[in-house]
Amino acid sequence: MIKKKNLYHDQSMWKGASPQIFSNAKSLREKMTQAEIILWEEIKGNKLEGYKFRRQHPIHKFVADFYCHKLKLIIEVDGEYHENKDQVEADIQRSELLKYHGVEVIRFSNEEILSNIEEVVKRIKEKMI
Repeated sequence: MIKKKNLYHDQSMWKGASPQIFSNAKSLREKMTQAEIILWEEIKGNKLEGYKFRRQHPIHKFVADFYCHKLKLIIEVDGEYHENKDQVEADIQRSELLKYHGVEVIRFSNEEILSNIEEVVKRIKEKMI
């Protein structure tokens, strides 16, 4: 009998992400928004205090915009779509599930990144303490 992996107890950096989630992540990497590109330029290549961030990272049943496994930190970049009442609730539930996995989620709007990337980077660095 083959025992199925329990996604809620997977300690890897992918938390049991399926092949479909990996495929979705690859597609999203090819279609990053302007805000995601700007933030990626600030955090890629261990630029942020030496921590490695991954972009469009598969984790559990989601794709995180950016993820640092060492910090257990997800950075989400939210467009206008995330202001929709139903999406706000879905984002809260997603964050709670990821918190259950020991991962913290911080969110920034596209506008925050486009208008004040320095403040965004400062707030990310505060999570590293």
